[in-house]
Amino acid sequence: MAITKDIKRLEKSNINLSVTVPKEDIRSQYQEMLKEYSKSLQLPGFRKGKVPQEVLERKFADALKHDALGRIMESALKEIFTDENLNRYERPLPYSTPELQDEPKFDLDQDLQFSVVYDVLPEVKINSWKGFKVEYPYAEVTKEDIDRELETIRERNAIVMDIDDGVPAKNGDVVTIDYQIFEEDNNTPSEFNRTGFVCTLGSDTNFYQFDDDIVGMKKGETKEFVKKFKNDFSEAALAGKKRKVQITLSSLKEKKLPSLDDDLAQDVDEKFKTLDDLKNSIKERLEKTLENKLRDVKVSELLKKIMEKTPVTLPESMIKAEIESHWRRIARYYNTNAETIMQMMSSGEGHEERNKELRESSEKALHSRIIIETLIEEQNMTVTDDDVEKELEKIANNAGADIAEVKKHYDEQATLYLKEEIKERRLVDMMLAENTLTQGKKENYLAFMSENR
Repeated sequence: MAITKDIKRLEKSNINLSVTVPKEDIRSQYQEMLKEYSKSLQLPGFRKGKVPQEVLERKFADALKHDALGRIMESALKEIFTDENLNRYERPLPYSTPELQDEPKFDLDQDLQFSVVYDVLPEVKINSWKGFKVEYPYAEVTKEDIDRELETIRERNAIVMDIDDGVPAKNGDVVTIDYQIFEEDNNTPSEFNRTGFVCTLGSDTNFYQFDDDIVGMKKGETKEFVKKFKNDFSEAALAGKKRKVQITLSSLKEKKLPSLDDDLAQDVDEKFKTLDDLKNSIKERLEKTLENKLRDVKVSELLKKIMEKTPVTLPESMIKAEIESHWRRIARYYNTNAETIMQMMSSGEGHEERNKELRESSEKALHSRIIIETLIEEQNMTVTDDDVEKELEKIANNAGADIAEVKKHYDEQATLYLKEEIKERRLVDMMLAENTLTQGKKENYLAFMSENR
């Protein structure tokens, strides 16, 4: 089609696209549509495929015009958006559906004119990304951190044994319980119940936090009590409520932790001959993880400086998509769906503040992402097939796997992602080299690693 277009930039990274389709193209597409219907429709008095076009127009005039209008506009937009010459900052975001502005008039004797508004990728101008002075917090791996990892290994290698009847449950024991939470009338069972729930007392793995109520119970015992749930409890139906709870302790076991010795090290992996070998491996792993975290922190602190000098206007659809992506990640972690998580987190005390914080963090993440992508483009970062080959070899070596096996997991799409990762890593190296970064406050390793900066 001989389409003409006019693009105007609006506020908040919006585009107004005005399109004109010549009447010659309108007539051509309309006739093609009539032929299609004429061949497929069957009307009383006519054989299938033999309905005259003038009969169709007389009987379905308005419907045909409406259908033709939709087809022509869709075809025109597809042609515009698939044009390789269209600037990336003029293409609609994947999650932004072009919104029609006013219903256009369909007339076979006139050009068709219509306009749509949609969100686009924000275009930013980075005036400065070099020469900043940045101070970043840091941490070090200590003996305490190594010992904590050793305790985790002991927990994983513990032997779970039955406890004799009549012995009361205590923190650290593994219990199996059946529980029922009643409605506010204290007699009607609610939907919140579970049979055969297993948890370790005092380990915070019990969602409803019955641990203190179970301590002291004996195997086979049933106990009833009233529990006051916190006002900000994530289950909205229980938040701030008092409910009767009934618990039956069906199984009680205790963990027998292995000794910290060479035998434990050898049980973990035959490559370890002594406990010191295991400790050294833990230290090396923690330090490598810390090194990666430190790099991320440095980049994060540097990006904060650059972001202050580089404002960006984010379209609402982009922010919404980022927030929904956040909920999907949480849903995958808890093996549920995003709608359930959103409903839980959008109710109860403090939900407005949580939503505000999530929006702010999403905007910051998008802002920094756009800066990174813009710099990659401005610095003309390229990755060759040889670069990819070397990266795959490194991945194989780190995993102790055969390079051929690793390559099987990298199809065309995965390879494209890998190339983008390499580009970003090279850009980050450049950014860190072009700015002055100094150590600031020292933090506890565990706190440093768990903090989301």
